[in-house]
Amino acid sequence: MTAVMAAGDSGSLSLGGLLSSLEKARLHIDSDEDDFGFLAELLKSRELQALVHVHNKISRTKKVCQPLLSNAEDIGISIMREIHYRTIPSSDAIELFAILQSPHLQGVLQAHDSIAAKDFVPHLPEIPVEVDEDEETVKIVQLVKSNEPMGATIKQDDNTGAIVIARIMHGGAADRSGLIHVGDEVQEVNNLNVLGKTPGDVLKILMQAEGTITFKLLPAGSSAYLRESKVRVRAYFDYNPKEDKHIPCKEAGLPFKKKDILHIVTQDDPYWWQARREGDRNMRAGLIPSRQLQEKRILAQRQDQTANGQIAGMRPKSPGCRPSPKVKKIIYDASESEDFDREEVATYEEVARLYPRPGLPRPIVLVGPPGVGRNELKRRLMALDVDKFRTPVPMTSRPRRPGEVNNRDYQFVSRDELEEEASAGTLVEHGEYKGHLYGTSSVTLKSMINAGYVVVITPHYQALKYLRTAEFKPYVIYVKPPTLAVLKETRMAAHARSTFDENNSRGFTEDEFRDMLKAAARIEFHYSHWFDEVIVNDELSSAFELMVSGVNKVETEPLWVPASWVQ
Repeated sequence: MTAVMAAGDSGSLSLGGLLSSLEKARLHIDSDEDDFGFLAELLKSRELQALVHVHNKISRTKKVCQPLLSNAEDIGISIMREIHYRTIPSSDAIELFAILQSPHLQGVLQAHDSIAAKDFVPHLPEIPVEVDEDEETVKIVQLVKSNEPMGATIKQDDNTGAIVIARIMHGGAADRSGLIHVGDEVQEVNNLNVLGKTPGDVLKILMQAEGTITFKLLPAGSSAYLRESKVRVRAYFDYNPKEDKHIPCKEAGLPFKKKDILHIVTQDDPYWWQARREGDRNMRAGLIPSRQLQEKRILAQRQDQTANGQIAGMRPKSPGCRPSPKVKKIIYDASESEDFDREEVATYEEVARLYPRPGLPRPIVLVGPPGVGRNELKRRLMALDVDKFRTPVPMTSRPRRPGEVNNRDYQFVSRDELEEEASAGTLVEHGEYKGHLYGTSSVTLKSMINAGYVVVITPHYQALKYLRTAEFKPYVIYVKPPTLAVLKETRMAAHARSTFDENNSRGFTEDEFRDMLKAAARIEFHYSHWFDEVIVNDELSSAFELMVSGVNKVETEPLWVPASWVQ
């Protein structure tokens, strides 16, 4: 034995000492010779000696490998901002910006920071237990009851009547234990047999229990650990689980507001997803209705509202209804009708962060009902910096009037040319007014964006169908009218001229104000899920300040956009 051990190897000497102690203990302890023999062979094995030798080598190494920093992702963002603020970034800087914005590199930096901060929890596989073939394997799991929910839901098996684990909430107490899995059968709770009981009975037992709760479980066939997904979505409806009579467990629900960003942890259940609010430090996920379930709910609700005439723009028409005055007829692939404007069922949209792009600013799109003041807001914004903000010159087939300049007031083209552009699909919007065609060219819009200008446009709201794409990446601001009383008061105080009057020679009538509010309700009903920001134009100067603040945010901050825009 001595010949096997190196004289200077402290690990081998330690193993030798253990072997000597084992021999001495053998004389005083009444135990099975086979056990002593097994232990002696283990201590003599070359494999164990080699492992101890490696351990000691590492232990004697004084150099400790530590991360230099734990905020690599923040540094990457700071570098991108530094590049963005440069007046004329070099080609190398632009290339570096593209590399830092790559989702793959961002993933590496995030992983580095998580490891450096030791922000991870190992999930070790369970130790297999050997049992006789006729013996049933069970698990005894203990959890300490606290104010935090258990993080698991139960149900009754339709075939056997057994109580089984229906769902494990990511980050909850049950999930962190690593011992409870979906499909496990609950046999006992605190030594109380639950055979023949309902889920409600079991919940009463849990509610009355104090301190440590002991579960006796029959394991499911598979206990694979479910990894969290990386999906982020923007919600397009408010949700309160306490008001949801169909949720499996109200305490497990996650409340959220419209436009909240949610981290979808898992979508395994077709009706109930698990999610956390983005940035929430609470690691326990909550239940939210799935896209499929929420779409069914919204459709059912809208059918009821339509039948009762409660949806803006969907109200049954009667002979006495006065049609809204239209200044311009907008032509699209289909006519402007309720069939074409059939509402999209907006529930969730997958999103990702889009960082400001040097030399490629996002266009600013102002939508809203006619007369709400979008064009005046656009005029004021462009006057701030004529070299920065631009708007595409629209095309028209009407003759040039005295004093008008081609490519300044309009691009004057023939009717045939404009119809060809429309047929080719190169117009983001086009329409007819008093026998003449008008349109905005997508080619002109692209060229201005590529030239580095912040393009500001005020299209018809239906044009959002063609503008809100990965090609343009617009920032959509909805200019909303205030209440009727405020609308009349502010427009009269500002001596605003009616946009429904061709000569702008009079103020707005009350019917025009009401039509404006009806149009706003229709726009919000169909398109509110596409708005990045909503500005109420109750007072022009304050609305303008809010718009400038929003434009600055687009230029300086990473914002959530459809995930397809950053792929």
